[in-house]
Amino acid sequence: MRFLKGYIERLEELGLEPASFDVIVSNCVINLSIDKSAVLRGAYDLLKPGGELYFADVYCDRRLPDSVRADPVLYGECLGGALYWNDFLPTAKRAGFLDPRLVTSKPLDIKNEAMKRKIGQAKFFSATYRLFKLDGLEPACEDYGQAVIYKGSLPDQPDAFELDGHHLIETGKVFPVCGNTWRMLADTRFAPHFDLIGDFSTHYGIFPDCGTAIPFATRTFAASKSGSCC
Repeated sequence: MRFLKGYIERLEELGLEPASFDVIVSNCVINLSIDKSAVLRGAYDLLKPGGELYFADVYCDRRLPDSVRADPVLYGECLGGALYWNDFLPTAKRAGFLDPRLVTSKPLDIKNEAMKRKIGQAKFFSATYRLFKLDGLEPACEDYGQAVIYKGSLPDQPDAFELDGHHLIETGKVFPVCGNTWRMLADTRFAPHFDLIGDFSTHYGIFPDCGTAIPFATRTFAASKSGSCC
């Protein structure tokens, strides 16, 4: 183990080799950074192709006013620096993490009355994301008829593997997935733990139940409901 002291916004100054890390882990640190875009770009540059940024942090349901963001107490409590979740997603994508995956989340209960008065109606959440450095990820979940079978071989996950909040893959079960999810399992450190079915030779449209539907009238067609996707 080696400890390095530096600025999280300037990871390139620490003498670390670009594209040399399999995983970068962070716990409630990025929200304290004044330049979150630089942090994400730096992490992306350090990761190997197929590498992952796995991190927990605090998010908000809205953009916070300057009075909240500049308050030293709120900032120190990991509230003033919290990102609006719908600003975080495009920020992550601009850094190269094209399909952020939410693993877990829960609301934060602010009990301190003085802090509650300062933040008003803003709601805060603790959330864990995994961001993969993968070329070829698409903006939406596209269906290529692919599936995976989990071998149950990851430590502490013999019965099922949880990729994210929408993908709990039981051991031994054929599990249909979209193209992005297939890449997250086939082109990363997880590949040895899965049997991977299919390729990208045939496209079947948007993956069912992914929150993105065909915008045209479909009275004569019934969409398939098989599989699971974000």
